[in-house]
Amino acid sequence: MVTSTEPTPNKRARRASAHPDCAVRGVLDRIGDKWSYLLILNLASGPQRFGRLRAEIDDISQRMLTETLRSLQRDGLVEREVFPTTPPSVEYRLSPLGRSLLTPMRALVRWADENKLQSLKHATFLTTTAVNVRGNAKKRDSQ
Repeated sequence: MVTSTEPTPNKRARRASAHPDCAVRGVLDRIGDKWSYLLILNLASGPQRFGRLRAEIDDISQRMLTETLRSLQRDGLVEREVFPTTPPSVEYRLSPLGRSLLTPMRALVRWADENKLQSLKHATFLTTTAVNVRGNAKKRDSQ
């Protein structure tokens, strides 16, 4: 059995239809997965072939790269061009719609970089608090 964390088009369509007035939900459903964001940012530098993308994002599997590129192409964010060579070579590039995402995506990356330390401190605080709460609850239960 094959499972994937990427929502199938039907699941995405059901979620989008459940909240038709929420544009943000649709965008996040499309680019909020683990690989789409990275692929879009990698294609920002210009057209790239499959092998180059795979080398740039070294922990993505060939299958997941293929699925994500197809999904981005289906959503109109990426264009695919096949060259008549032997063997055929394929190049991927951002569509105009995909390029229009770069400014807000880069702003989010900048925000994440600027707030990484603060987020880590907050995560450490939450983890420590959760451990303390669990520890206090265990003490109460044992008394």
